[in-house]
Amino acid sequence: MESKAKLLGHPVHPMLIVFPLGLLATSVIFDMIGLAGDIRSLSMASFWMIAAGLVSAILSAIFGLVDWLAIPDRTRAKQMGFWHGSGNGLVIVLFAISWILRRPSPEHPSIIALLLEVAGALIAPVTAWLGGELVDRLGMGVDDGAHLNAPNSLSGRPARGAEVRDDVKRAA
Repeated sequence: MESKAKLLGHPVHPMLIVFPLGLLATSVIFDMIGLAGDIRSLSMASFWMIAAGLVSAILSAIFGLVDWLAIPDRTRAKQMGFWHGSGNGLVIVLFAISWILRRPSPEHPSIIALLLEVAGALIAPVTAWLGGELVDRLGMGVDDGAHLNAPNSLSGRPARGAEVRDDVKRAA
């Protein structure tokens, strides 16, 4: 099923998810290194990575919601998308609470703030896997008729249907 929110012929949501995933995961790594080495500048950097990760996560979630609303009801994709989005919402809440708790002294995060970060970081790979399941197994966000020799998305030509896929299979 094709994505409803596209930029230059590609789904927007998968383009954006790299930012919150990278920023939030790196914030945890920086905090752990900062704690182990008593490097306050890493904890401060982590504080701002969480802020940027949250903003990019919310933006990504908006485009994910647009795509999810277009999935037909009573399908495995709709259910999987619900758990993917809900889990990511929980990740956002956990990191947001952590960030709020850190605001008075970003370079000295409390144990609770760190535990919330770690909890969010442990949930994120599960929700990322669910997103991968949506794309790789259920075809969410994949152009109808996509195949190995489809034209460039900027060409203005649609990917052709199953007859081309059959030609590709025969060639292999």
